[in-house]
Amino acid sequence: MEGNHTKAELILLGITDRPCSQTPLFVFFLLIYIVTLVENIGIIILMQVSPSLHTPMYFFLTHFAFVEVCYSTVVSPRMLADLLSEDKTISFSECMMQFLTFIFFGSAECHLLAMMAYDRRIAICHPFLYVTIISSRVCWQLVASSYLFAFLTAVICTWCIFGGPLCGPKHIDHFFCDIVPVLKLICPNKYSSEMVIFAFISINVVGTSVVILLSYISTIRTLLRMCSTQSRARAFHTCASHLTAVALLFGAAFFMYLQPPSSHRSLDKVASIFYSMVTPMLNPFIYSLRNREVKGALLKCGRKLLSQWQNERVASSRTRSSS
Repeated sequence: MEGNHTKAELILLGITDRPCSQTPLFVFFLLIYIVTLVENIGIIILMQVSPSLHTPMYFFLTHFAFVEVCYSTVVSPRMLADLLSEDKTISFSECMMQFLTFIFFGSAECHLLAMMAYDRRIAICHPFLYVTIISSRVCWQLVASSYLFAFLTAVICTWCIFGGPLCGPKHIDHFFCDIVPVLKLICPNKYSSEMVIFAFISINVVGTSVVILLSYISTIRTLLRMCSTQSRARAFHTCASHLTAVALLFGAAFFMYLQPPSSHRSLDKVASIFYSMVTPMLNPFIYSLRNREVKGALLKCGRKLLSQWQNERVASSRTRSSS
């Protein structure tokens, strides 16, 4: 069906059109989504209640975990519902809001990764100036600038696509309103919209990846000059974890967004699943749960909760015996 359908409903074709595969995929992706929520929300709570984690590094990680929860929630609930439903229609306004929020949280994630790389560079290369350079005020300014630039990117990209009529087919060959499949719906001024979106995606993906790369090159050079083997090993372990998360996200993003439109194939859905669902689940393991300080804080909180539960149990048993 062709023609102007700006206010009409669109149809998401989903991950697969095989009915026998939809229920197993629903169970699989539901488990991934639940694990993602539990991990990231748990990390946010842990970093709020543990004074030992009230440092700039964990401040950035808290916001990173928050963005991961939102980023995954933009995509997963709708995709899970469509796997069990025959009606896969999505309204124009719903598609626009999903597109806007996905771009916003995706862009914010890229900028937060760059901030975290910069934070590690200052901590390792300039340890005596770290508290002065990365102050509480600077942390909030960096995070606010990440959200602000992500918001501007999301609004401009959304306007480029949804600001005019959509004249392409009503079917979106994807499981959510992502950039590449939605771009196929544009008819007038398609090239100019593609160039604007490509420019902003390049700034977000390429620009932040350059900041990350330069930060870690400087960090690694400093690490190689360290005399203490133990300190060097610990710092290398932290940097390796960060670089793993960066490689997972940016590798999928480069594959998906920075190739010619004619080059997109069926692997696009696999790449989208990877960066929208798999990486938010893996990042807590990479960044936080393998960290010695986080493990220590987790054990401390666990012991505190266990102690409180035992005290309440003893108090309640005494109350019952006295009565």
